[in-house]
Amino acid sequence: MKWNQIETQTDADVLMDLFGGFHDGCVREAHLWTDHWVASDLSMSCPGHLDNRIRFLIQRQFHNPSAIELLFDEVTRFNLVPTPDNYDSIIYDATLVVRDGIIYWSPEDDWSPDSPIRDNDTWISAKKLSWRIVDWLGEKLHYGPNEENSTEPNA
Repeated sequence: MKWNQIETQTDADVLMDLFGGFHDGCVREAHLWTDHWVASDLSMSCPGHLDNRIRFLIQRQFHNPSAIELLFDEVTRFNLVPTPDNYDSIIYDATLVVRDGIIYWSPEDDWSPDSPIRDNDTWISAKKLSWRIVDWLGEKLHYGPNEENSTEPNA
């Protein structure tokens, strides 16, 4: 599974074209991590660089490809606005913009980083974005809970 880099708006447009603008897609999973960590002696590693990363698994109801993974590196902002009760979370058309060295992605059509109401929607900005085609359809989780780390509090 080869990683592809998004560095220019042309790169972003290629991904949008290949993945049909994310039409009839959904965010199946997201995983966030940093380079910060605590050792067994309780000392903490705190790197002095922008170390936020987020991976998204996006699935859609079309072939070739049906699923991709997005890897945002050096995340500068992640704004999550969950879909309200009794609404679906289907992506009809997403936005992918490269501007001034920052990459913006939103599952909303016509979203803009310049919009005064941009924070009403889910979006992410990062200095780097890579993507790859994956064969991960279905309900199985690839980043999240399994039998060892179930989401059930008493499992």
